[in-house]
Amino acid sequence: MGFQLPLLPPILTTTKQQQNQDQDKEPFVGVNIGTDVSNLLSPSDLVSFLQVQQINHIRLYDADPDILKALAKTKIRVIISVPNNQILAIGSSNTTAASWVGRNVVAYYPETLITGIAVAMSALVAANLHTHVKISTPHAASIILDPFPPSQAFFNQSWTQVVLPLLQFLSKTGSPLMMNLYPYYVFMQNKGVVPLDNALFKPLTPSKEMVDPNTLLHYTNVLDAMIDAAYFSMKNLNITDVVVLVTESGWPSKADSKEPFATIDNADTYNSNLIKHVFDRSGTPLHPETTSSVYIYELFNEDLRSPPVSEANWGLFMGIRVRCICYMYQEAALDWACGPGRSNCSEIQPGQDCYSPNNVKSHASYAFDSYYQKEGRAAGSCDFKGVATITTTDPSHGSCIFPGSKKVSNKTRQVVNSTHSSSGADRLRFIALSSNRISAISGILSVFFLVIFSTLLFIPFVTPC
Repeated sequence: MGFQLPLLPPILTTTKQQQNQDQDKEPFVGVNIGTDVSNLLSPSDLVSFLQVQQINHIRLYDADPDILKALAKTKIRVIISVPNNQILAIGSSNTTAASWVGRNVVAYYPETLITGIAVAMSALVAANLHTHVKISTPHAASIILDPFPPSQAFFNQSWTQVVLPLLQFLSKTGSPLMMNLYPYYVFMQNKGVVPLDNALFKPLTPSKEMVDPNTLLHYTNVLDAMIDAAYFSMKNLNITDVVVLVTESGWPSKADSKEPFATIDNADTYNSNLIKHVFDRSGTPLHPETTSSVYIYELFNEDLRSPPVSEANWGLFMGIRVRCICYMYQEAALDWACGPGRSNCSEIQPGQDCYSPNNVKSHASYAFDSYYQKEGRAAGSCDFKGVATITTTDPSHGSCIFPGSKKVSNKTRQVVNSTHSSSGADRLRFIALSSNRISAISGILSVFFLVIFSTLLFIPFVTPC
């Protein structure tokens, strides 16, 4: 992971309707979406992919207009961000801030469920969105010193002048403390002290559990200890009513020889167990009544990121492609695809690789996918009057390779189903793995953000999504 300042840009969380508030009180697992990807899915494909995986909470690191348009009228809640190179301009000019909010929030909300934006609060007031807004700030774990045992943890005192007013603000508005927590790095920095199983949420014998000597609380995993360290740090500043939201967490699936524990198996184990842990709703040893929601870093491997190797390998999914398949028999749709639609249907002719199985559904799936890929996976090109659907599962079989699967590594076909909540909440299917971060920002911004916080205390708030 690259250099990261302890204090990161503010994020404003919002809500659309009161009925959504009760739903969002339940813990959830979301994902961060970075865009340093050489073959990123088109916005329509991305949204279809999220819907197929039943991912309902995402974070973006910009405000991509095409993605926001594609998210309209879906149930997917999205946090957007002001790019780092625009923060100072927006913060120093109400006109610039109002323009940004107008282009990136008002233009899409509420059809697109924008649940978070960075800074620009005065512009939100002008746009009459302020009554739906809460503000909070993601922090790196390094802002907390002496994190274990958790009862001895405290915030870095050099940040007290910023952190204390922020926490008071969060307490007054009922907003969460956002923390980016990576057990992977705790393990790597404390090999021989922190067991790998403890970092991966694996079952431990009592002798391997971490015990806080001051509270006698037993910790079976590193993440809970990190969350409780944040609670104890807040308590040391007399803040006891702010909950922790984990805005980033994950495990890399690949690295160089200096990071031997960055493997597909470990990443899959961490992410799967993390999701199960959230949906078990068991809280932490200090606060068993409160389970933190978590945003996993990240949805896709970002292959364009700079070294080290691990930086490009935190994705839950890698090399994802979507295909269009037939799920209902309709020969007329097959005839249209191979005729006026100009799909390449040569492979489903007798004697060719995709002729078998010889039925309308199988042949239509190949023809539909051929048309879908030919049209650049454009919105609406996988419909065929309602008999087609998008899938991330590779329908190829034997020597029959579907158009959307050509030149795809076998690695992209490894799919592991994750645990999901008993209520049918977010379900994630994993191909390989996770984690996140935001690029470094000048230290002067922390003072700038504090000024913003201090000027917003008069604004009424409601419960965030």
